[in-house]
Amino acid sequence: IQGGCLIGAVNLKSSNRTPVVQEFESVELSCIITDSQTNDPRIEWKKIQDDRTAYVFFDNRIQGDLAGRAELLGKTSLRIWNVTRTDSALYRCEVVARNDRKEIDEIVIELTVQVKPVPPVCRVPKAVPVGKTATLQCQESEGFPRPHYSWYRNDVPLPTDSRANPRFRNSSFLLNSETGTLVFSAVHKEDSGQYYCIASNDAGSARCEEQMMEVYDLNIGGIIGGILVVLAVLALITVGICCAYRRGYFINNKQNGESYKSPGKSDGVNYVRTEEEGDFRHKSSFVI
Repeated sequence: IQGGCLIGAVNLKSSNRTPVVQEFESVELSCIITDSQTNDPRIEWKKIQDDRTAYVFFDNRIQGDLAGRAELLGKTSLRIWNVTRTDSALYRCEVVARNDRKEIDEIVIELTVQVKPVPPVCRVPKAVPVGKTATLQCQESEGFPRPHYSWYRNDVPLPTDSRANPRFRNSSFLLNSETGTLVFSAVHKEDSGQYYCIASNDAGSARCEEQMMEVYDLNIGGIIGGILVVLAVLALITVGICCAYRRGYFINNKQNGESYKSPGKSDGVNYVRTEEEGDFRHKSSFVI
């Protein structure tokens, strides 16, 4: 203190404002006081995540979800052990120096925790006819940063475009390394094989199990022969139905209860029906 005035100003710096660490490792959040006239400044650390702010170090002790796995390093820096993906956030180091002209200074550290991919889920069609399209899919949801994908056939890496590599001139496919989709516009016999996918990022990589895709020839002759057989059977059924109709098998002869069918051969006697139902009388005598 000179002339009753406070001199100096607290200032902070960091050796690394954007630390990157893999999950389950330890990390140091650097916060260093470069200038201050205060011997015992007040130190606070806060975590800012999803628009929420929570204390990490306050009242000289670790707070919140870092309790038991963090410590103050030196006067102001913070060390975290066994970091997890939920530790990715902004951390603000705040220092209050009551004896300085500028009492307060702060610095923000952005911590990124990288997560190794888990084995991706792969979908490979088991059998595809020659000339047809085929789509192979590979997806992984745990890795951070978001992983890139590569496909292998019989342990040989596939390019993103088959046309760019003479080795695959007999194939026609496109590989999207961002989405993990491998699309064949028209498969060939040479495309048969064991396929698997690898998801990778800066933290590591993981692969799915091999799956077989078989490309087979269409038996055109067999298909045509089968169609002809079906048509022949339908024709025979149609002819049979027509013949049945002609022979009267499907005609329903319902006889009226008041009708009378004359005998096929005359016995020489004429019968006349009276108006009373069922009453017949003899009209003429027998012919001698």
